[in-house]
Amino acid sequence: MRKIVFYGEVSLDGYLSDQNDNLDWLFQSDLNGISTYEEFEKNVSTFVMGRITYQETQKYLKGNELYPGKEKIIFSHHILNHNKDTSFVAGDIIKIFNSLKALDGGLIWIIGGGSIVKVLLENNMLDEIWLQIAPVLLGKGKKLFEPGNYYQKFNLKSVKQMGELTELHLVK
Repeated sequence: MRKIVFYGEVSLDGYLSDQNDNLDWLFQSDLNGISTYEEFEKNVSTFVMGRITYQETQKYLKGNELYPGKEKIIFSHHILNHNKDTSFVAGDIIKIFNSLKALDGGLIWIIGGGSIVKVLLENNMLDEIWLQIAPVLLGKGKKLFEPGNYYQKFNLKSVKQMGELTELHLVK
């Protein structure tokens, strides 16, 4: 069975983006040439995100395709473009993820999407968390861990300093 993994950066106060969905603070992080991203991304075959994360990412890509040749699943009630590897889905999140897990392939990566993470946590489906913490306080915005009906314990697999970021790798 494939693993469902969150890999991403949050502010020190736990936000994925500011209150206007702005990600500028994230792209200003100084990694000092150290990253786990490239190695992590090699193991991913399916990328999953919500509509807002997708649209904000598209702004930074300036017309370039996101992860060409790899499957992208976007939770949205509207089709936003017609890239060949991108599917727009709506409906039961758990059924969609169970279908993805049953297919052959690598990791299923949740990019952003606190509301998606919440549903996965409430159904005990999130297998790993790679959390990079930036020394920035946003004060308001979109939380990674939304309030919900879940209690889970993860084990700390590793801690890595990447420039000004601290990465926690947590597994079940």
